[in-house]
Amino acid sequence: MRILSIAAIGLMIVVAAAAFIGARPRSVRVPPRPAPTTPLRTTLAIALPEQALTFARFGEGAAAQTFVVRRYQDGVVSGVDLAPLLQPGEDAIAAYNRLGYEAIAAFVAAAKTSVSYEAATLAVPVDLRAVHAAVATNYPEHADEAEVEDGPFMFAKIAQPTASRAAIPASPGLLDYEVELCFVTLSDLPVLAAATGAKAIKAIKGGLLLCNDVTDRAALLRGVDISDIASGKGFTNGKSGAGFLPVGELFIVPRDLKAFVAPLELHLSVNGEERQHSRVINWIWDLDRLLLESAKRRGVNWTWREGSARLPVSNEGILPDRTLVLAGTPAGTIFKGPGPATFIRGIADWIKSFGKGGIVAAIVERTIADDHASGGYLQRGDVVTIRVDQLGTLENRVE
Repeated sequence: MRILSIAAIGLMIVVAAAAFIGARPRSVRVPPRPAPTTPLRTTLAIALPEQALTFARFGEGAAAQTFVVRRYQDGVVSGVDLAPLLQPGEDAIAAYNRLGYEAIAAFVAAAKTSVSYEAATLAVPVDLRAVHAAVATNYPEHADEAEVEDGPFMFAKIAQPTASRAAIPASPGLLDYEVELCFVTLSDLPVLAAATGAKAIKAIKGGLLLCNDVTDRAALLRGVDISDIASGKGFTNGKSGAGFLPVGELFIVPRDLKAFVAPLELHLSVNGEERQHSRVINWIWDLDRLLLESAKRRGVNWTWREGSARLPVSNEGILPDRTLVLAGTPAGTIFKGPGPATFIRGIADWIKSFGKGGIVAAIVERTIADDHASGGYLQRGDVVTIRVDQLGTLENRVE
């Protein structure tokens, strides 16, 4: 979002008198509708055991069954049940921390039987926290389309992760999607020590998930600080809430995190139309840098609903286990930033109100109104599909 100087605003007010009558808001692409009703029947490449352990989980609570995935074919996920290895209440993270990579890999290699489940029936693969560290505009093309020049920057996202086929709750706001790679801490991580040079994190161990970082752009825009976008103000409000964080059905622990991430390509489509496609490593800040930047922002408070939120980093610089670090999204989101016509119409609204409420608020409300009118944001029945080889899939319908 461009930060307007006083001179630029004055010039636009003069231009508005002559131009606003014929001005039209920029167009927002409307996805093909109605949405498809056929369930996703995807075949995915799965990492070899020498590259990564791929976990999934069927069922909830005491009845949950955790297994290591060997195959993902036509929407059916098959693998080795870990029940003989697990202690009561353990999920994949707890088992990995207790047993280690090699013991689990050896058990899987020796297994003679397998289990199979429809991917659509799988649960969130591991237990996760509800407060996460996220980065905005971490891909250059996305920063360009959103017209943000001050990124990347961190903010807190508050949302309990939901399953890969969970619905996205319909909203009177402006619902948007974002495919993201998410890093998962396996144990408490001393990121502050790394940030101050006391301990390197170059060989850090962690897990990976796919995430759909659902966003209400209206709530975000109403809370953003135009004079300091990189403060992250407004982002927690716009990106937090129930159903705003579906995650993939697979949880991956690579042997070599950097080598595993390097070839990955993110794909997202809406109602069958591809919207986002990028290699993960086209990012600006890599995973190491994201952890360091999270440590730097510890103690910062963001408004969230009637209260406040902070990054999940303690004063001692510890990022707790089972925390997600959302690594950013590439270009192709619905939001593209307000175009010149929207600025002009917003200024015209402000003039007509005799300056009531402020010019920035008028432009923001005009942006929201124009984007609502476009019909291009997610609506009831739309389906957001994410697919990444070796990481899994999501299929989330707006309901």
